[in-house]
Amino acid sequence: ETSVLSLTEIAAFRGIDLGDPFLVENGVERLAEPSAWKQLITLGQDRQQARDEAFEAMAGRGGYPLAHRSNIPWPELSDQLNETVINRVLQHDVPRIGDVGRKRDPELVAEVFRLVCRYAGQSPGVRTMAREVQRTLDADVGHDRIRSYLRVLGEALLVHIVEPLEIRLKRRRGDAKLCLVDHALRASWLHEQVPLSTAGLAAAPHLTALAGRIAESVVGACLSSVPGLDVNHLPARQEQPEVDFILTVGTRRIPVEVKYQRHIEPLADTEGLRTFLEQTANNAPFGVLVTQSG
Repeated sequence: ETSVLSLTEIAAFRGIDLGDPFLVENGVERLAEPSAWKQLITLGQDRQQARDEAFEAMAGRGGYPLAHRSNIPWPELSDQLNETVINRVLQHDVPRIGDVGRKRDPELVAEVFRLVCRYAGQSPGVRTMAREVQRTLDADVGHDRIRSYLRVLGEALLVHIVEPLEIRLKRRRGDAKLCLVDHALRASWLHEQVPLSTAGLAAAPHLTALAGRIAESVVGACLSSVPGLDVNHLPARQEQPEVDFILTVGTRRIPVEVKYQRHIEPLADTEGLRTFLEQTANNAPFGVLVTQSG
């Protein structure tokens, strides 16, 4: 129950004919070719009804098998996710990870995970998280301890920690981006459901910005789960706007920007991609823009 299903697997669970997965094993090299991404777009358009049905199920209920074995109401599913996934990992798996016999504060672990949920798809930095922990728990918690607990949550398969890309040596290293392995964990732990489907957001437009950050977390988790694919993010620097994700395939780098909105500004929303592509040292043949419509 601790592994997250892919969209293809969710479709199979629900009897939706979505066909075979796009990437076969050892197939990440294809991602360095623009033709592969164009083929993926065409595939999605050809299977649009099945794709949208599977996405609706994933968007609303996440990717854990228990969410798709039966259509139990969300409140009951939320309780099950909290109990069988999150609490189980925090109480039973986390103490066993890393140094044997090393004591970890369960209240602090839970608070760090709550902050991961709150900052899903973002790069808050350990200083920000330490300040918030100190405020909430009224305890003096150092940066190294926050880093350690984040690493443990990563090893416990609750979060993907996407490190900043370092192409050339920089004096200032950026902060890691936090992507939950499944956005449903955020909804269940914080008791805050945020729609990701186009129809759901049309009915709740005030949640669009928050949905965008969660969508970024979903994309990061999806990319991080591809075997053999190196995934980083590029923090904003003086000469380079932020890029949400950088895929490294061999010697080539593919920038990926998530703009989870209905309307795209051709220049403003592609600035990060274009700037990255223009820098020859990046060896980036093309970029990928992920939007709400495809």
